[in-house]
Parts: sequence; C-alpha cells; structure tokens
Amino acid sequence: MNYRHSYHAGNHADVLKHALLRRLFELMQRKEAPLCYLDSHAGTAFYDLQGESAGKTGEFQDGIGRLWQRDDLPLWLGDFRAAVAAHNQGDSLRFYPGSPQFIADLLRPQDRMILSELHPEDADTLKQHFAYSDQVAVHQRDGYQLPKAFLPVAEKRALWLLDPPFEKTDDLQRCVSAVQIAIQRMRQTVIALWYPIKDQRLLREFYQQIADAGVPKALRVELNIRPVDNQLGLNGSGLILVNPPWPIWEELEQLLPWLASVLAQSGEGSYRLDWLAGEP
Repeated sequence: MNYRHSYHAGNHADVLKHALLRRLFELMQRKEAPLCYLDSHAGTAFYDLQGESAGKTGEFQDGIGRLWQRDDLPLWLGDFRAAVAAHNQGDSLRFYPGSPQFIADLLRPQDRMILSELHPEDADTLKQHFAYSDQVAVHQRDGYQLPKAFLPVAEKRALWLLDPPFEKTDDLQRCVSAVQIAIQRMRQTVIALWYPIKDQRLLREFYQQIADAGVPKALRVELNIRPVDNQLGLNGSGLILVNPPWPIWEELEQLLPWLASVLAQSGEGSYRLDWLAGEP
C-alpha cells in the first residue's frame, strides 16, 4: 500500500467529508446512549500543511484554505473550521486534523473509536498519538474487514467511515460488499462511504449496486469542483450515507450550493443530492 493522505490533506474532498462526518456524529449524539465510531482507512491524526508532502501539492489551499478567512460560513461549516482552528495558533493554518482527530474531539465519556490503518508507519503514528486514551483502539489491518471483525458493537449504535484510497480497480465493488456485510450484521449502522468522482461509467454501476444492496436508506451526496467530464483527474467527490440521521439531507440542500460556488476550480461547481434507496 503506497497511498499517503498527507499529500491531499485539507483539499476540497476533505472539506466535504470531514465537515459532514462531524455533523453526522453530532446528530447521533443527540441521544445519550453510547456511540461507537469506526474508521476503515484512518490515516494519521494530524497533517502538517507546511510539510514536504502537502507542500508538493498545495491542495489544501483550494480546500480548507478557501474557508479559513471567510466570515459567511453557513450552518455547521463554522463549527468545522473552528475544529481545525483549535489545533492551530492564532490565524495561522498549519495543521489539519485527520478523521480520527475530528471525532476524538467530539467523544463523550460513553463513546469510543475503533480505527484501522494498513500502512505500518501511519498505524504506528496513530497508536502513539492515542496511547493515552482507553476510548480508542487502533488496528493495523485491512479496513474492509471491520464489519466482520467488530459489528455488531456492544453500544448498538455505530457510525462507520468507509474511506479507501481507491488505488485498486475493484475498490468500488469491495465497498459495496463491505456495506452489505455491515448492514447484515447490524442493520442500524450509519455508514459514510466516500468515493472520488472520476470514471462516470464505473460510478453508474456503483450507484446501481448500492441501490440493490438491501440497505434501508442510502443518500447520495456529491460535490464537483470541475465539470464531471474534465480529464484533470479528481473532479469532485461524493459520499453515500446509509441510514443518515435527520435532518442532514435538509441541511445539505442549503449547504451544497454554497460549497459548489466557493470551492469551484474550473467554471462553475455543481452538486447532487438524492436518494438511491429508501427515500423518507
């Protein structure tokens, strides 16, 4: 496994993914009952945006960088930026949290996290970072195995971020299979499945497979920063939300047009928000 998220930390896809992930967790915390968070490809807890990797790409400048100094952030984007600012000094933007840290900052005493990271160096970094906490378990393993290994959880409430690097041609199919296993083992699991928007042909098949996967509800959330037929690579990203809590879809109706406008890199940005299965 060669993928290192440090090259892409804080980009437009991270803004969508992490802002939405935090909101999902907060909505699930409206109930006092304990909650378990699972992360399939956790990466590390922090990324240095002035480091060698992020400096080579500069992708964060067109992601979190575009939100950093704005005073008109709608809905919970302000809370998301504040969560990033809490790990930086003053007005400077140097460090960007990974998904484990975003959720760690929200944990209540009754909540816990199960983190999976296959890359040995990143897994070791993650273990050292959370060594102080008995609420966090870090495993160096294939993240697709999390449902079989840990579901159902004792808390009976779980949010799972399925966030593979998509280095292999069968990753979309593996995602569908993993979602099916998770729902079979614990039907009420809330799943946030992230994917890149590149090959439209593959995505059309993926959408149909999700629709036919037997999930109770599946909401498609997509944000494009370039035209989808552009040949520049990552034109946008999406998340399939399985069993999303209310009122996330109503909030996204307000948020996505704003993000599409602010994060667009070529012409006008665009978005899509619809149900693949089980529309309420």
